[in-house]
Amino acid sequence: MSAVRVLRLPHGEGLPLPSYHSEHAAGLDVVAGVPEEEPLELTPGARALVPTGFALELPPGYEAQLRPRSGLALNSGVTLLNSPGTIDADYRGEIKVLLVNLGTERFVVHRGMRVAQLVVARVEHVQIELAQELRATPRGQGGFGSSG
Repeated sequence: MSAVRVLRLPHGEGLPLPSYHSEHAAGLDVVAGVPEEEPLELTPGARALVPTGFALELPPGYEAQLRPRSGLALNSGVTLLNSPGTIDADYRGEIKVLLVNLGTERFVVHRGMRVAQLVVARVEHVQIELAQELRATPRGQGGFGSSG
């Protein structure tokens, strides 16, 4: 198991660090680091960058992805705009979650509310080679539902 260093930022004091909420969970739950006295309101169609109060130090060869929480999406229509949001191993700024309200009702983000999942995974760099043609496959150029 690899270690990921987490820096709690001043406005993240008192908030839980990202954590797994079940034994086999793939994603760590991430909470909102908005001020207690200033919850963030998302009207239908609105989007906002939600602070989390922490920064990461990922090991070289890893990335983290921010992903939506299924309950928020189902119950409120709230999801992440750039999902998955990629965090590179050399990024050291605060982790922020780009929420959008696709629902029909206003949605309020309170301090400590679980707003996203963070999945950490290995990445591999590849060498790009210019080709004159690509090897044929049975699928070919079929996409967007072409396989059934």
